[in-house]
Amino acid sequence: MTSALPYINGIKHLGNLVGSMLPADIYSRFQRQRGHEVLYICATDEHGTPAELAALEAGLEVGEFCRQQHQIQADIYRRFALSFDYFGRSSSPQNKELTQHFCRQLDENGLIEERVTQQVFSQADGRFLPDRYIIGTCPHCGYEAARGDQCENCTRVLDPTDLIDSRSAVSDSTDLEVVETSHLFLLQSKLADRLAKWIDSRQGWPVLVTSIARKWLNEGLHDRGITRDLSWGVPVDRPGFENKVFYVWFDAPIEYIAATQEWVDEAPTERDWKSWWFEADDVRYVQFMAKDNIPFHTISFPGTILGSGEPWKLVDFVKGFNWLNYYGGKFSTSSKRGVFMDRALEKFPADYWRYWLIANAPESDDTVFTFEFFANGINKDLADTFGNFVNRCLKFAQGRFDGVVPAGGAPGEEALRLGDVGQRVGVEVVGAQSVERDEDDVRPIRARPSAGERQRGEDERRQGRERAVHGGF
Repeated sequence: MTSALPYINGIKHLGNLVGSMLPADIYSRFQRQRGHEVLYICATDEHGTPAELAALEAGLEVGEFCRQQHQIQADIYRRFALSFDYFGRSSSPQNKELTQHFCRQLDENGLIEERVTQQVFSQADGRFLPDRYIIGTCPHCGYEAARGDQCENCTRVLDPTDLIDSRSAVSDSTDLEVVETSHLFLLQSKLADRLAKWIDSRQGWPVLVTSIARKWLNEGLHDRGITRDLSWGVPVDRPGFENKVFYVWFDAPIEYIAATQEWVDEAPTERDWKSWWFEADDVRYVQFMAKDNIPFHTISFPGTILGSGEPWKLVDFVKGFNWLNYYGGKFSTSSKRGVFMDRALEKFPADYWRYWLIANAPESDDTVFTFEFFANGINKDLADTFGNFVNRCLKFAQGRFDGVVPAGGAPGEEALRLGDVGQRVGVEVVGAQSVERDEDDVRPIRARPSAGERQRGEDERRQGRERAVHGGF
């Protein structure tokens, strides 16, 4: 299992948690309980301009900033009980080596081309601006806060020069100059037929995932620049590219493999990373992510693997999620809008958040978080239904059986019916999880304490009738 890598520039919000890490954690725990050998991998995504700018704001060298932030994030995920087998770093030597390896393989297979491109230079900022740090109006849907790499509103991939009324996201300056610079391009257009055939071969993928992937293919797959004029990132090992690094979206997914290498390097005599990733036909690989990450995991990263010509493991199932919104607007790290994971833990225990988020996961559509919805869900499901069921059962055992659960006798009609509910819950959950569907999993579980409460009430009424017949105790 892998969940989309959380970016390094600050504490993540609840939308990040429910869109990837939490469902991956729950699915991993479930498969472990079923007796499967599970490896759940994640890492911090540490390259790119946002890390550089955040480090500058913090007054730290970017490598030190990322080291500190990795530790902070790892601690928060531990407190949320996320069961990563390993939580790595995309700035690791393992990821550097693998990223450069994939580029060399693609180049040998005729899928890398050097091109002179036009890049945006900000006079006010004194630097080239990466795509996502150029903001303007999307030419396709008119969204006024589209980034230069992708419009979050319509999910179309963009080039910075496509934007209307563009400006710097760093300084808000419109004093931008387009200059020529050389970059490496992955020739995705040559991979379009292979990618379409591969996507068509995937079974049972959510409509959200296949619709976004096929939209990219149907619109025509464009060649994609995989290098940038930055100083922080995986260096490009090619003459003339000494001052360039690989695009973060080229190296970040490769970190899934590299993080597994990092995990193995902690205990090299006990673990083997290749059995999970190379010629791994006996492995089932499931990815979890929000919808804005779907194109990169269904097109770009699979294109890298297919284009390498090597037998790396391709994903078997992509579990995509819509967005969890905050009072009608988007959660946003950059705008500091929403509930962030550190503040969430200050207010309530992790299990409250884990339950509510997965019970309201944005699968079929975007969902909304409000504190009113959250309080109502916790009070109704956990306190009233489940908590009341547990409390009354314990009080019943204490009052009628001196605190000792009796061995019991032959089950009556209601007890048999309750047993059927329990068995059906197990079958429904296993069946749903086996095809990576979480949407309905909580509903049969919610039904169990309600059925148990009805059974407990029937037992009390039956015992009351018996006391009335026999004159009480």
